[in-house]
Amino acid sequence: MDFDLGPWHSVVFIIGEATVIFILAALLISFVLVVISLYSIKKGRLYFPRLIKAGIVFLEGFMKGFFRLLGLEDKEMLTFLIKIHNTMNASAFSRVPLPERAVFFPQCLRSAKCPAHLTPEGLKCVNCGQCTVGEARISLEKMGYRVFIIPGSSFIKRMVKKYHPKAIIGVGCLTEVKEGVDMADKIGLIAMGVVTIKEGCVETLVNWQDIYDVATLGLEPASVPDDFHALAG
Repeated sequence: MDFDLGPWHSVVFIIGEATVIFILAALLISFVLVVISLYSIKKGRLYFPRLIKAGIVFLEGFMKGFFRLLGLEDKEMLTFLIKIHNTMNASAFSRVPLPERAVFFPQCLRSAKCPAHLTPEGLKCVNCGQCTVGEARISLEKMGYRVFIIPGSSFIKRMVKKYHPKAIIGVGCLTEVKEGVDMADKIGLIAMGVVTIKEGCVETLVNWQDIYDVATLGLEPASVPDDFHALAG
């Protein structure tokens, strides 16, 4: 039985044709962006970061599919996405005054024998000297940073709501950092992510030079405490 759609026939045809064209265009653009991304990973240098960032925002599903199809592991993909995010935010982060910046360390960086107690604002470091987090906290606070040692992302939301920093540094494992920078984007917060080099629930490790490089963005060398230089070195 045939149905006479009348004038709607042309409308339905146009909508269908436009949908197909849109999907094909999205696939093509996603593929091109993935190729650029893979080339950037291979060369260790970001090419067209703004273009890639825009593609990730609008075509993330397509791009992730191509990444997996071309053999890129999730870990490599997340690392690259965080690197793009940091590159895009570095300039804005460097312009934020120190009193309006905050650092969030994960509690897993502390010593297994850490005597610190959990408070409504995270762990209260007592500078026992059993891990490097205490030294870093002192140096960062001397510079003007607000420093938190937290057991979970819910503390980040709580402290951001309470203290209203304009920029934050989030330290953690790969997935935590990716989730954190995505959350920051949604609430209009400038965030820089630093990924730990050893994952786990206790006594994880971070490259302090990575934190130093981010924390000193936009600062004059003279404003950085000597002990923070030593920590990074």
